[in-house]
Amino acid sequence: MKKSDFSLIAVAALGYFVDIFDLALFGIVRVQSLRDLGLAGPELLSEGVHLLNAQMTGLLLGGLFWGVLGDKLGRLKVLFGSIFLYSIANLANAFVQSPIQYACLRFVAGLGLAGELGAAITLVAETLPTQKRGYGTAIVAGFGLSGAVAAGSLAELISWRSTYLVGGCLGLLLLFLRFRVSESQLFAQTKFASNVKRGDLFQLFFPKTRLLRYLGCVLIAVPIWYCAGILMTFSPEIGEALNATGPLSAGKAILFSYVGVALGDVSSGILSQLLRSRKKVILGALVLEALFASIILLSRQISPSHFYGLSFLIGLATGYWAVFVTVTSEHFGTNLRSTATTSAPNLVRASVVPMTLSLTHLKPYLGFLPSVALIGAVVFALAFFALFLLEETFSKDLNYLEL
Repeated sequence: MKKSDFSLIAVAALGYFVDIFDLALFGIVRVQSLRDLGLAGPELLSEGVHLLNAQMTGLLLGGLFWGVLGDKLGRLKVLFGSIFLYSIANLANAFVQSPIQYACLRFVAGLGLAGELGAAITLVAETLPTQKRGYGTAIVAGFGLSGAVAAGSLAELISWRSTYLVGGCLGLLLLFLRFRVSESQLFAQTKFASNVKRGDLFQLFFPKTRLLRYLGCVLIAVPIWYCAGILMTFSPEIGEALNATGPLSAGKAILFSYVGVALGDVSSGILSQLLRSRKKVILGALVLEALFASIILLSRQISPSHFYGLSFLIGLATGYWAVFVTVTSEHFGTNLRSTATTSAPNLVRASVVPMTLSLTHLKPYLGFLPSVALIGAVVFALAFFALFLLEETFSKDLNYLEL
């Protein structure tokens, strides 16, 4: 690879590191931060769900906004505009004094966080040679996801407000590296094609075959956020329902799971290159995810160490995030690639909203654990079906347009 390719991968990986640092941070400091704001008991869960949904709603709307902007104005503008926005939001989170302020700033942070990954993966996929792009996206995601490990480790040492300050400063420092990165040549070529629509959101929905392709890309990754957004984030409540032998820490569960995710993303990316198949890797990951999730939900009087071990394993299984985003970028033409690649991961992240709302509504009727299990069964069934319908894209040439 050329020196410029290494610079691109480095900037993309560092950007995603800060992205995940912030995204994981709320789950890690949720209980501590809400207690400091005066909440206690059941309010920790209900307000935690409210704040998580505010963040995920921001991610959903931001994914659409940044995705369209990336196809209209360029991948680089989105990459650094998103980094700037979520860095400022991170800094402001350190000074919140009420749950309302907290919710507003988690929404703004979600808007900013929505753009970085899609722009980074699109840039890497369009810049690297066809047979190398899997390695590039694996490095970006693998290193980036270690941001959650850093967030979890740092949260054990300093206050939750200080961790938000660190995340914001890291993001602003990253902006100084932008001068080492060039715009995608494939995108540059589309700027001169006057008869081609760029960043037209409605193109994702028509014709029907393109919509099904888009939904299929989204559904194969929803189990990742079922595991992260439900099983890990609400691990204290799950521990109580399982009669765990000791209290479970969401921060530690997220930390152990993201160590697994970081390793899983690198290994799944490499494995997809060796097997010359994205679908085989995703299928294997889905099977393992379902297995480990079932083990957690069927356990009784589980020890914290056992739960954290399973958290690592389930993180390892969910580590196909880079492969999923790469698959999405490979399924769409250059004039719609940023829109699809940026919005799809955020639609997956935002899927936590209907999952948590379903959990809230089902819990009074079925109980907490049966509700979590039912949601998981639906999520995994849809993912397996969607994967069956998607095409294999390993060696696909990305120099094409959506007409």
